[in-house]
Amino acid sequence: MREQPYNGQNLFGPFGSRKYLNAAERLRFVEAARRTPTKIRLFCLMLRWSGARISEVLALTPAAIDIDSGVANIETLKRRTRGIVRQVPLPPKMLRELDRAFKLRIAQRDPQLATSRLWRWSRTTAWRYVKAVMAAAGITGTPAMPKGLRHGFGVNAFLSNVPPHLVQRWLGHASLRTTSIYGDVIGAEERAFATRMWRGG
Repeated sequence: MREQPYNGQNLFGPFGSRKYLNAAERLRFVEAARRTPTKIRLFCLMLRWSGARISEVLALTPAAIDIDSGVANIETLKRRTRGIVRQVPLPPKMLRELDRAFKLRIAQRDPQLATSRLWRWSRTTAWRYVKAVMAAAGITGTPAMPKGLRHGFGVNAFLSNVPPHLVQRWLGHASLRTTSIYGDVIGAEERAFATRMWRGG
């Protein structure tokens, strides 16, 4: 773990604990989510694939899912100014599952249904469902919360060499400085250097 300058936000707790889900934990989370009822599973998968905040996913409507373009139009709710929407790409399989479960194309043709929330839970209920899936996946401690998925999304994007400005846009950060914290996690290239160093004694 590298030392990080504190800029108001970082990925590690005061004793070095991670705040993000690593790759193995994300896989276990998805597997645990697949064993839950459809709406809970899709909510968990939406958090995983979009990097959105729990309140932002709860605000999604059929009109916000653009199946043909392959994106979710997510309103950034943490900004002071309302109406800032970012487009986040979703996997084709996820889009098909959302369409099947919520009949999105049909709902989008009905003005009332198009603007009704997909998940009509309270934030507390949604939080409880996600925590239950985390527990079923054996994920504990600091990262075992919805924000751990958001942080995991950012870390995974950086380790997958997604350009920082895209990660910034997908996460809805006002500043690239905030997004840059996700670049401070050791990736495959650094591990390869370390492996060569260990071999050299």
